[in-house]
Formats: sequence, structure tokens, C-alpha cells
Amino acid sequence: MVTVITRFAPSPTGRLHLGHAVSAIRSHDFARERGGRFVLRIEDIDGTRSRRAFVDGILEDLAWLGLRWDALVFQSERLAIYEAALEGLKARGLVYPCFCTRAEIAASASAPQGDVGPAYPGICRGLSSADIAARTGACCWRLDMAKAVAEAGALSWHDAGAGWVVADALAQGDVVLGRKDAPASYHLAVTLDDAAQGVTDVVRGVDLFAATHVHRVLQTLLGLAVPRYHHHALVVDAEGRRLAKRDGALSLAEIREAGEDGVALAERSRAGG
Repeated sequence: MVTVITRFAPSPTGRLHLGHAVSAIRSHDFARERGGRFVLRIEDIDGTRSRRAFVDGILEDLAWLGLRWDALVFQSERLAIYEAALEGLKARGLVYPCFCTRAEIAASASAPQGDVGPAYPGICRGLSSADIAARTGACCWRLDMAKAVAEAGALSWHDAGAGWVVADALAQGDVVLGRKDAPASYHLAVTLDDAAQGVTDVVRGVDLFAATHVHRVLQTLLGLAVPRYHHHALVVDAEGRRLAKRDGALSLAEIREAGEDGVALAERSRAGG
């Protein structure tokens, strides 16, 4: 029997809030209830925003909730692996350099698509070798989604709530796989990491449901195992907005400082309170 392995993968760019707590608890409990393993992965490749103090805060918060992990992994220690995968995709002609600024994309892109933002309009897709050689600015690397989907073929993936889902990565556009400031984007890093760490079941918020279409294509292109998915509802505020660091959501540290018991909070979360 295959051991169930789940993961919780926060970015150390701020303190955790209740939304993070719910996702961590769900992922932790899914593995524990099945005699499996729970991996804590710190997604710290955002060099401009990641802080060691936030890593320490994540460890403190999860311990306060009564959660224990079987492995601790840092993305910053895996940069060479991401770079090698990206180079392989370059060699296969599946990615292309993009020099666009965010302002240029926003001015010409299609309407936003939920949490993934506007689909890239393909401005740099047709650049010639001479055009690329003439550019001096930094570039990111985008997946040529039409080529990728054609090579990968018809795909599907299973979600605990939605059942079997036909992969529709074309709707996500030519996503970034290699950032201007890092050898991997979220899409590439998380796909490689889940496979390397043997994750069998991905438990995460429904805001990442659409991203799974992209990940499914990358899994096939890179010859990686396909996990089962369990997308759960998000924790929202009184106005129905999902909790977010940028909106000043109350952090677990602030809740703890107010005298709340973390284990009791986790039990209420499990009970739906």
C-alpha cells in the first residue's frame, strides 16, 4: 500500500493567519488519519520578500496549533533542480523569453481570470532570434501553452469535490515558469517539489483550483507522478473576502498574544467552528 503523503507549503513573506491554519490542519489531519506523512515545505524563493523571521514564525504557529511534521524542506535549497528542469524545457522549444513589464501586460491582456490574473496575451511569443538578441533587459520564461498542450495531449485530474476534471490549461495562457529574479515560478517549483517529495494528496484552498490545470500539463511534460487533489473552501471575513496578508488579516501570532489556546483553536476548526 502506498503511504499517504501531504504537504503544507507557506511562503515566509508574512505571518500566518486563520486561512493558513485551516489549510495546514486539513493537510496534516488527512495524512495522520491514514497513517501517512506530513511535509512542511517553506516556499522561500522570493528573495525580495522572504524573511528568516517569518520562517521562525511559521514553525512557531504550527507548533502552537499542535501540528507536527515529518519533514522540513526549503525551496531555496532546490534552485539547481528548478533551473535544470527549465533548461530542459528550453531545449525542447516549449518556453520562450518574455521581456514585458506588468504595465504592458495589463494594458493589452484579456480580462482577469479569478485568482490567476489576466491571461498573458502572447506579446513576446513570436519574437525572432534577432529580436531577442537585441533586447538588453531581464526576461522571464513563459510556457508556450499551445505547444505544451499539443505535446501533452488530452489530460484530466481528480479532485475530491469536483470529481474527474478535464485539464484546460489553454485558458490559463502562457504562464511564467522562470521568473526574472528566480529560476522558477510557483507553477514549476510546486510541480517539481510535490513529485520529489512523494506527495500523494494535495490539500489546498480552492483559489488554486485553476492552477491545477497548468500543473497537470507540467506533470506530463516532465514525466512526473500525478497526485490526488483536495481543494477546500477558503476562510473569509465578514464581507465575504478571503483572508489575506495584504488586507491585514489577523495573524495567528496576534491571536496567540490575545491569550487564545492554539490546540483548542485547531479543534474548533476541525469541528467547523
